[in-house]
Amino acid sequence: MVEMWLQESDPFDLIAYLDVQIKWSATVFGDGKRTEGILKHIESEIIEVRDEPEDVEEWVDIVVLALDGAWRAGHSPKQICEAMQKKQIKNLRRKWHVPKSENEPVMHVKSCLEKGVEQ
Repeated sequence: MVEMWLQESDPFDLIAYLDVQIKWSATVFGDGKRTEGILKHIESEIIEVRDEPEDVEEWVDIVVLALDGAWRAGHSPKQICEAMQKKQIKNLRRKWHVPKSENEPVMHVKSCLEKGVEQ
């Protein structure tokens, strides 16, 4: 498995990456959703990012864990990639609040439909 990734490939193929990652993760950590375990691991990685916010590897740890959770929740690599693309399009089309500070989250402006109000 590792040998496949030792060869440089351009462009990066997320579906192929997920195929390898899923096989490795299932072999090493077993089957099952592992939702709480993955979330607890993400929480510990968030602490590491806070300690070293410029370290890209710490950020990637969170991404890898999130992708692991997505396939364990029953989604195929193709479905995960499609969901990422749909989410990006959705976010690009949304209106966003003006950031109040660098250390506060910026949320999207909720539409009437999202608020449960009929137009």
